[in-house]
Amino acid sequence: MAPRRGDFGSWLEGTPGAGEPRRGSALGLPEAGPGAKARLGRRLLALLIDWLLSMAVASLFWRVPGGVGLFGAQPWATLAVFAASTAVFVSLFGYTVGHRLLGLRVARVVRRDERLEPVPGPPGLLAGAVRTGLLCLVVPAVIWDAAGRGMHDVVASTVLVRR
Repeated sequence: MAPRRGDFGSWLEGTPGAGEPRRGSALGLPEAGPGAKARLGRRLLALLIDWLLSMAVASLFWRVPGGVGLFGAQPWATLAVFAASTAVFVSLFGYTVGHRLLGLRVARVVRRDERLEPVPGPPGLLAGAVRTGLLCLVVPAVIWDAAGRGMHDVVASTVLVRR
C-alpha cells in the first residue's frame, strides 16, 4: 500500500502562489504607486480609449457606405490608424492618449545583475514598433509571463507602469 502522506500536502499548504513572489517583483517594480506595474483594468480601459479614438479618426476618412457614426469606418482603416498612432506615440513619448488619460506609461526594461529594471524615458522606435505590431495581432497580448507582462511586452523588452 502506498503512503498517502504527500497527497494532502498541496492543499493543506495554502492557496496556489501563496509562497511565490508577487507579480512585478522580478522586474524591480514597486508594489503600488508610481512605477508599479499597471493593473489589467487600467490597461484594458486605455486600450478601449485608444481604439475608440482610432475608430473616430478612421470614420472621418474611410467610411463604409451606409455606416453610422464611429461604426462607419472601414475595419482595416481602424486597425491601421490604431497601429500607426500607437507605434508613434509609444516610441516617441512612452504613452498613447489612453495611457496618458489613465496615468500609465510604457517603460523599456533592461537586464542588470540577473534582474530586469525599467529605464526612464520612452522605449524607442524599434521597441515601440515591435510592441505595437504584436499588440495588433492580439494573441501575444493575451498570453502573459510569470510577472504578468503580455508576450508583446516581453518580446519588446517593455512593461506598462503607472506614472
